[in-house]
Amino acid sequence: MAKFIIEPHFRLQEWVAEEKDYFRQEGLDYEFRELMRATDGKIHDKGDKVGAYQSFEQGRKSNVSCACHWTVNVAASNGHGKMMTDVYSVAPAGVFVAADSAIKEPSDLAGVPVSVGYQSGSHYSTVQALEQYLTPEEINLVYADGMLFARMEKLFDGTAPAVHLFGGPYYFAEQLGFRKVIDCTFMIGTMVHGDPDPEDLRKFFRALRRAQRDIDLRPELYTHYYKNEFPDRFHPRMDTRRWGPGERLVFEPYTKEVYEESFEWIAAHGIFPDGKMGSGQYERATVSLG
Repeated sequence: MAKFIIEPHFRLQEWVAEEKDYFRQEGLDYEFRELMRATDGKIHDKGDKVGAYQSFEQGRKSNVSCACHWTVNVAASNGHGKMMTDVYSVAPAGVFVAADSAIKEPSDLAGVPVSVGYQSGSHYSTVQALEQYLTPEEINLVYADGMLFARMEKLFDGTAPAVHLFGGPYYFAEQLGFRKVIDCTFMIGTMVHGDPDPEDLRKFFRALRRAQRDIDLRPELYTHYYKNEFPDRFHPRMDTRRWGPGERLVFEPYTKEVYEESFEWIAAHGIFPDGKMGSGQYERATVSLG
């Protein structure tokens, strides 16, 4: 049987489980691949209107991967994998501006270009947050600034007036004095690819659960792992001792009701063209650890 392929996902849990040898202790025969690591960050910059959903269409190499729950919903509904229903995670996120920006309140973002990743968590969560303050016509999302690290750098060099950030870039922006105008924390779903042994999935998630407990107890021991997924050019300025734990795994069900409510929200906001939403059937798109 092929080895279980594990890929870090811009968060700490996989790195901690690997450091503590939890995967091996749970009896998992695996390969740890840093598929998203790139010293120049180019792997994160796919261009205009190429985001998380498109990466599912192209196919992901690990047995388990993650993206915002909205995209995982639609990708699973279109047969690009199975959504795991026994766990989800929550990622702190927000729209950031320069410290001296004239943008002080969320309402000040009316008409202002906000850089997000297309059909990615930053896309949906920015709309979800800003529609409390702005009309749809006033929300001006820009996809051409690229994915996470590309748009972070555009914020830093002053070429993007407002940018959605999460994970390590969220904490880096805070460290450097950029201001969060509005919180955009969002749920992340887990996708299973191929046909891994259900027992391997249970071993994998048991290891991550142990890692989550360690992070909850002593996050400062593990925030240095953010550097592993940042382009090297940023390392000299990063002080990860000041950063927080980031994405948190929640071992609670992602229910049919949540799935359907999220699916309806996506459809109501026209984020995918007609006919591109898939079946929308929870039972066909999901899998449980049992």
